[in-house]
Amino acid sequence: MSRRKKSHQSHGTANRPRFWGKHAVAAALDNPDRKVLRAWATREASGFMQFPKDVAVTLAEAPDLGRLVPHDAPHQGIVIEVEPLDEAWLDDILADAPDRAVLLVLDQVTDPHNVGAILRSAAAFGAIGIVTQDRHSPPESGALAKAASGALERVPWVRVVNLARALEQIGEAGFWRIGLAGEADADLKDALGPPRVALVLGAEGPGMRQNTREHCDAVARLPISDSIESLNVSNAAAVALYAASVA
Repeated sequence: MSRRKKSHQSHGTANRPRFWGKHAVAAALDNPDRKVLRAWATREASGFMQFPKDVAVTLAEAPDLGRLVPHDAPHQGIVIEVEPLDEAWLDDILADAPDRAVLLVLDQVTDPHNVGAILRSAAAFGAIGIVTQDRHSPPESGALAKAASGALERVPWVRVVNLARALEQIGEAGFWRIGLAGEADADLKDALGPPRVALVLGAEGPGMRQNTREHCDAVARLPISDSIESLNVSNAAAVALYAASVA
């Protein structure tokens, strides 16, 4: 009986994720805290990417690169294998927070594309970081890094064991904690005010858990049209971040 040949290709692991796409890869290469282990690139891409001297670069054709990443992933001629970043700590984020600051807290948002897009918005609007629960958030991955478009390397990401305890700590640091919920009576603009704000968003569908809601100082909604029931959580985060940044 013949044994099926084990594929030597993989799409990376949680301990050795693979990133692809020019923005995600360039940001990883520019981040002194990111350890890049291996790289594969087309000849064209290898010409403009600044690889560290200690990183082995394998030249490959585009179809070969396609086998290193999930099906149809837009690798743009470049794939790297990396180590995850060292953990960020909530104590450090809060200690270094300026007088006016916005922090994002995600309650069981698990889709890597959503978390990546939220990181991108966090970078765009100057949020000081995002906080997620360790067991209910995605690991670093190529899909997340691609959606973040470089922001994974720039926005501190704190993973905590107990989200309710983290919210208590955030409140003790002087942050006004606003949970976003479509059924809330108040609009977000009316809930804003204090210069330090933590915006709390729940997963699509179930939203914030009750215990998370109880650790918020206010619950507010985005004033969207009645023609649509709700926004995708990453879109809601972007709108909320904008509102907080101009308040």
